[in-house]
Amino acid sequence: MNTGSDEPGEGAVATDGAKVSEEKAGETSGRAADGASGEASDHQGLGSRAPEFIKARRALHLSWQVGVFVVGLAVVVAGIIMLPLPGPGWVVIFGGMAIWATEFVWAQLVLRWTKRKVTEAAQRALDPRVRRRNITLTVIGLVIIGALVGVYLWKFGVVMPWKIKDQ
Repeated sequence: MNTGSDEPGEGAVATDGAKVSEEKAGETSGRAADGASGEASDHQGLGSRAPEFIKARRALHLSWQVGVFVVGLAVVVAGIIMLPLPGPGWVVIFGGMAIWATEFVWAQLVLRWTKRKVTEAAQRALDPRVRRRNITLTVIGLVIIGALVGVYLWKFGVVMPWKIKDQ
């Protein structure tokens, strides 16, 4: 799995001591040092964010993890349902991932990767050459749509397609 680590030997240690392949716990990445991303979640170690009294008791911690998983799953499923329906599907899906990331290392790594990719895409979108290209493609698309609407109105007038008789 590509966790976004720049160097092959890097590894992070979860707060419970398990080793995972990402940045070293407590270190900030190069982009955080550059100021691109300096959120508090990047400075915390990987692993459970459950309160200490819950982590101290194995059965209670397992129950906590099941609860977090079920709540996160419900939110992710709601987001998936919202993808074809009206609603902020992707935002809700990432909200569910954030809920999972409070407890599971794999979700924390997915969110770090996603944050980095979104930041990179935002930087590329702000590039003047990319903006000019996007504006040019938008104008070309609008001209084509305008031409198609014009041809339709010239041929049929203002009549809905389901009311057009064979001509």
